[in-house]
Amino acid sequence: MHHRLAILWSVLLFQYVFIRDIKMTPEEQQTYYDQNARARWLVMISVCLALFIVTLMVSASNIAIPSIARDLHADAVSVSWIPSALLWGSIIILLPSGRLADNKGRKKLYLIGCSGFALVSSSVVLVQNIEALLILRVFQGLCTALIFATGLAIISSVFANSNRGTAIGITSSMVYLGLSCGPVIGGWITEHIHWKGVFWMPVPFMILALVLIVMNVKGDWKNKKAEPIDWLGSVLFAFSASAFFIGVSELPDPMHILYVVIGVVLFFVFVKHQQQTKSPLIHIQALTENKPLISSVYASLLMYSANFPIVFLLSLYLQYIHNVSPSEAGSMILIQTLIMMILSPLSGRLSDNYGAKMITTVGSFIFSVGFMVLIWVDMNTSMGFIMFGLALLGIGFGLFSTPNNSSALGSVSESKLGMVSSIMNLSRTMGNMFSTAFVIMLTSFILGEATIQPENYPSLLLVVQISFCVSLALGLYASYISFYKR
Repeated sequence: MHHRLAILWSVLLFQYVFIRDIKMTPEEQQTYYDQNARARWLVMISVCLALFIVTLMVSASNIAIPSIARDLHADAVSVSWIPSALLWGSIIILLPSGRLADNKGRKKLYLIGCSGFALVSSSVVLVQNIEALLILRVFQGLCTALIFATGLAIISSVFANSNRGTAIGITSSMVYLGLSCGPVIGGWITEHIHWKGVFWMPVPFMILALVLIVMNVKGDWKNKKAEPIDWLGSVLFAFSASAFFIGVSELPDPMHILYVVIGVVLFFVFVKHQQQTKSPLIHIQALTENKPLISSVYASLLMYSANFPIVFLLSLYLQYIHNVSPSEAGSMILIQTLIMMILSPLSGRLSDNYGAKMITTVGSFIFSVGFMVLIWVDMNTSMGFIMFGLALLGIGFGLFSTPNNSSALGSVSESKLGMVSSIMNLSRTMGNMFSTAFVIMLTSFILGEATIQPENYPSLLLVVQISFCVSLALGLYASYISFYKR
């Protein structure tokens, strides 16, 4: 019933996107929102719902991985692609999506992203094998990129003359809230309903987000004269990221070494192209000449690389080795993300008083200490020990994230905030992609195509321990950059 309703609404909204467009001048739009507080806040609720649902499903699906593996008879390498497929789908259109929204309309791209996400997520009921699920995750990633590229931009426009900072702060916190609730909600749904429910049960809320935008956003925001989109640069970046991602995932296979080389070569071609084209996706020279900005980008890349595999690896470790239920595993992992959500707004105020350099350095170091604890997990590690390590990770990342972003945004003029926001989002996504590619490679090398059975638990533990050691090194390097390079 839910998936049929989602499909119906998605079709209707796709038709709305392409056949209906209320014409309003920018001045008329701004006057409308200045005089209609109710419409402003309903738009914010829509974007908050969309961001919450997307991030919740990302973290919730990781908790469901052991159940997915059993139901679809998938091997260890295949299930490790479940988080990676969404990331890959997102990253290949991340750079051009913002410019595309400015040209075609932010509302239009937002509706396409949300309705597409609802439609694709509902189609999980048709999934019968791991290959179909991975294809579904790629399309979820494409839709996610459109939602993130337009959501905050819509909020910024609607609240341009009233409570913009508050609205953006509330909306941004929905990302952490989704990540925090995902493990618990995903664990409960997986345990008491079915892992497919993790995908289709949030769909009605995404439909509500769509309805709120349709009813409360009059007109659209787009450039009067479309700016050129660097499609060649977009293709170069997409092929570079794809080749590198696929190559790293199955090293040291000779063919995949070639993929890595191709990815690196294409990246340098992309950088050279960005320096020469008249409308680059990234202004390379402006980025490299800004020391606080480039330091923030590097630190963000390292920290997100270190942090992203936590939910995936601990979900496997707790459910297989400690034999806990999905909901219990989700509750354990909730500790880190809940602390992050609480500390992130407070750390911004601390950075105003003590400077971003000190807070990001302390945060990334505490984050590293968390991995110093977790690298000692074994077959008999107590739950209290794991909870202590997760708490340290949450404190560290919560202290690091907001001051690091604030340092980056504060290093440029207002006219370049959009560019910097895209670059920081790219660093986050690239960090996630690198770490998942490494975990896939490690899983392939140690576990191969074997399903995860009790006799393979020592090998699974080795994957977890090595990954945490690498994350420790990345966290310490981020601390070094935050202190000496900012």
